[in-house]
Amino acid sequence: MDGLFQQPIRQEYSKLSSYYERKLSLFAYLCMNISKPMVKRKIFNDPVHGFISIPNGLLFSLVEHPWFQRLRRIKQLGLTHLVYPGALHTRFHHTLGAMHLMEDAIEVLRSKGHTITSDEAVAAAAAILLHDIGHGPFSHALEHSIVSNVKHEALSEVFMNRLNKEFSGELEMAQSIFNGSYPKRFLHQLVSGQLDVDRLDYLKRDSYFTGVSEGAIGTERIIKMLEVDGDELVVEAKALYSIENFLVARRLMYWQVYLHKTVLSAEYLLVNILKRARELVENGEKLFATPALQVFLKQQFTRSDFDNRPELIENFAQLDDFDVFSAIKVWGNHLDEVLCRLAKSLVNRRLLKIEMQEEPFSEATVSMHRDRAIKHGIKPHDIDYFVFTGEVENRAYDPSFSSIRLINRSGLTRDVTEASGRLGLQYLSESTRKYFLCSVK
Repeated sequence: MDGLFQQPIRQEYSKLSSYYERKLSLFAYLCMNISKPMVKRKIFNDPVHGFISIPNGLLFSLVEHPWFQRLRRIKQLGLTHLVYPGALHTRFHHTLGAMHLMEDAIEVLRSKGHTITSDEAVAAAAAILLHDIGHGPFSHALEHSIVSNVKHEALSEVFMNRLNKEFSGELEMAQSIFNGSYPKRFLHQLVSGQLDVDRLDYLKRDSYFTGVSEGAIGTERIIKMLEVDGDELVVEAKALYSIENFLVARRLMYWQVYLHKTVLSAEYLLVNILKRARELVENGEKLFATPALQVFLKQQFTRSDFDNRPELIENFAQLDDFDVFSAIKVWGNHLDEVLCRLAKSLVNRRLLKIEMQEEPFSEATVSMHRDRAIKHGIKPHDIDYFVFTGEVENRAYDPSFSSIRLINRSGLTRDVTEASGRLGLQYLSESTRKYFLCSVK
């Protein structure tokens, strides 16, 4: 009888023993790994591309960095919202969207047999993530006003150098992809080229937020058609019409949005406000400004200054749209008539009148507007702040910078302008220039 009971007991004991062994094993594993940091994941709900994920720990750390978070406070389109009220999106939106498209492009190229390592994929994503980190307040509107001698791309390099040190050299490959020194040239072309993910994102995004439907492009199809020939980024020939639409959309967006005459009036008004403020500071006037803005009102800097003086990039990293606009609101009550009038004009959207034409304005026309401004109370020695001329250029496609080449099934490539047929995209590679005259109303 004892034998009949011993066998079930042994089986139950064996089951319990196995159960607790598994529990102890799991507990031991958790104890061993509890000190290891978990890879954080972040998902953004983007109105243009849908859900954007950041699965890599390095990329997540870059997004979380205060210097990158600053891009939330810099408008993508400067003062364009004064014409298109919805254009309030930021550089933060844009860079995340560009990173998302970079990940899509890399997956497409991998699926076509091209070797892109996981390190290269992360580096390319980091390069596009940081490509605009050097933008100052109001993006391109103050490109040459806050720091007149250094382009935002150069400042992005300075930021990347500093971040690379902070991240113990993890951004070296991203830097080489960004500056074009990495052996796989097509990765750089995805960051900076005629058909880069930067342009693919900003055209679609800016079209969405401005409501200008002419800028809508088929980013998904273009990315699906990407290929690599040798070491160059090319596009499958069947994507010709999508590329044509992309180039035409870019041309239209420049005239309807980026170079819209009222946008130009607002941006040049902003430029003149900073110009007058700097002139007053140089003459010993004390102006209200945040500490970071004070630094750049008092002195102009070169690229070498940023490379050799670490505190400069720290000061620049403190600047955003709020610094500049807060100062302008206060300057609207300044005793200096020019600064006061310019500042109030921008704050209250009383912009300068602007005319555009395809020929330069005659001296007689300019003189007429100057005389009228003087009658409106503008002093002759201040007239250049309120009456001035300029010119803008639109070139949708520049083959000398980086061509867009189509590849057919035989492996032969040719420039998109040669393949465009009746539509004739050759005119898009030609520079179109327009002239403008700003004056008081």
